[in-house]
Amino acid sequence: INPVEVNATNNVIDMEIRISEGKPAYFNNVSVVGNDKTNDHVIYREIRTRPGQLYSKANVVRTVRELGQLGFFDAQEISPNFNNPNPNEGTIDMEYSVKETGSSQIELQGGYGGGGFIGTLGLSFNNFSIKDIFKKDAYKPIPMGDGQRLALRLQASRFFQTYSFSFSEPWLGGKRPVQFSTSLSQTKQFLFDQRTGNADKSRSFNITGITFGLAKRLSVPDDFFVLSQAVSYQRYDLNNYNTGLFTFGDGYANNLSYTIGLSRNNTSVDPIYPTAGSSFGVTAKLSIPYSLFDGVDYAQLKEDRAQAIVDQDGAELARIDQERYKWLEFYKVNFKGDWYTQITKDLVLRPSVEFGFLGAYNNDRGIIPFERFFVGGDGLGQQSLDGREAVALRGYPNQSLSDPDGGVIYNKFSLELRYPITLKASAKIYALTFLEGGASYNSFRDYNPFNIKRSAGLGIRIFMPAFGLLGIDFGHGFDSLPGETTKHGWETHFIIGQQF
Repeated sequence: INPVEVNATNNVIDMEIRISEGKPAYFNNVSVVGNDKTNDHVIYREIRTRPGQLYSKANVVRTVRELGQLGFFDAQEISPNFNNPNPNEGTIDMEYSVKETGSSQIELQGGYGGGGFIGTLGLSFNNFSIKDIFKKDAYKPIPMGDGQRLALRLQASRFFQTYSFSFSEPWLGGKRPVQFSTSLSQTKQFLFDQRTGNADKSRSFNITGITFGLAKRLSVPDDFFVLSQAVSYQRYDLNNYNTGLFTFGDGYANNLSYTIGLSRNNTSVDPIYPTAGSSFGVTAKLSIPYSLFDGVDYAQLKEDRAQAIVDQDGAELARIDQERYKWLEFYKVNFKGDWYTQITKDLVLRPSVEFGFLGAYNNDRGIIPFERFFVGGDGLGQQSLDGREAVALRGYPNQSLSDPDGGVIYNKFSLELRYPITLKASAKIYALTFLEGGASYNSFRDYNPFNIKRSAGLGIRIFMPAFGLLGIDFGHGFDSLPGETTKHGWETHFIIGQQF
């Protein structure tokens, strides 16, 4: 680009800006350096700049974002380098420089609660390679590099035992971005013996579950959308387990359901500290409408149940509820949306909204006592034996803002301001302050999205590759707990392995 003076008369200068256009630049060689653990094909399948394509800055930016979202590299250190520009040939080489970070995590906890010691061991391998599992040389210390995820978790106390296993392959078959996932879980809860203070192992509540899922990246409306589908089955077995959770102590229930979800996530490069973009998801979990064809007169069963309650006939009530819950019938809809806005270079604002609804196909059969919403506290699941969803709302005790049996509707609104202290690979630390509110409701007749419990506070998050996300929040509840008249005040929450 050359500015040329072409005339100067009477204090007026004429200038010409002469531009010599070069050839359009095409990508020539595209390479990656710095990946000493992750296999090349895991990276190259995420790259949007291909040899022979016309140069596109948008594709370079998108490639950096996709590599950061993998979670295998330090998102702050990913660098696109432009090498060997050749104006005569119209080509340029692209080199993506990455820096590996620890992608596996270990969870080891011990604590006292619920009348006994609770121990937890969790292992999460987020860049696993199952094809190398029988290769002795691949154990350094585990087979890694293929981008698969494998997780094992054991939790036990005197009163319960939980075992779970999950595996996911993000590119099923290696050709298309279709994620396959599966999980297995087994939980056994023993009844608390009030006379001795010990677990009565002859009386138990067992849950066995299995899930298979597929998630496909879409191209329409754009390729940030993902369509996910899953089929899951849980078997609930009660063996002389008489508590307030069910009206029957001996029996079983089956939960066969299909889940379909649509999500879109275009948040910026670092998945731990996004600075721009949004993430939303809507899911529907559906059971088979058994009442349409199982031949049971649920209107009469509803009348018989009401009469059994009046007569205080526990045996008849247990028989009726065993019939109602032999196969669970329900539908559940969830929505969650997050938005990230960079106010200054480092300061990020994150609004968030959530909604959930549990319904019944047949009103005579009623809404099941499973799969309900429990609002309040840190949101960490606490022995979720009945499929409940623990919804975080800081500033209040865990699950304190719902009825003891849980709610069938909930909504939550949150506004969070974040500031990074350090975003280095060894430890990402950021401080935050928040405003939020939410509530659960027992029916649509009670639903009022503006009648919520409010809170505010501040906290800090620390992400270390080996241990995941840790943090602490100090929340102040401005409203009273159900059954109380004074505001709740301050509550401290410890966060392990999740984000609000």
